[in-house]
Amino acid sequence: MKLAEALQERADLNRNIEQLRARLVNNAIVQENEKPAEDPKALIKELDSSVERLEELMHRINRTNCATVSDGKTITELIARKDALRVKISVYKDLVANASQTARRARMTEIKILSTVDVKKLQKQIDEMSKELRITDNTIQSLNWSTELL
Repeated sequence: MKLAEALQERADLNRNIEQLRARLVNNAIVQENEKPAEDPKALIKELDSSVERLEELMHRINRTNCATVSDGKTITELIARKDALRVKISVYKDLVANASQTARRARMTEIKILSTVDVKKLQKQIDEMSKELRITDNTIQSLNWSTELL
């Protein structure tokens, strides 16, 4: 099984577990002399099985991510870089959006609002980080589809 297939299965299991949670909650109580729409014991058994499979997949995915290296970096390191870039780009975009707002003055006596940062320079940095993010994400996706799950 390829790493990407395991990641897809993990996502499916997470969705299934959330659905099982809702079904269990919906069938947790009934009126006296009534039966639940679904057997909670069967749902719990299915939940336990799904969680067990999820745990196994997560273990194998993490082992694979730590062991797979591309250009001197593991997939785990690449994922960390991608996540860090997303956070940094988001903050920089908010900063640029706020610093780009120009206040119009009707009269010269009104307060003048100035940006405290170089918007053009920040936008260039955002563009460079966005390019690195795309390249990093493409590398991760390529590795996901070419790496066998450990």
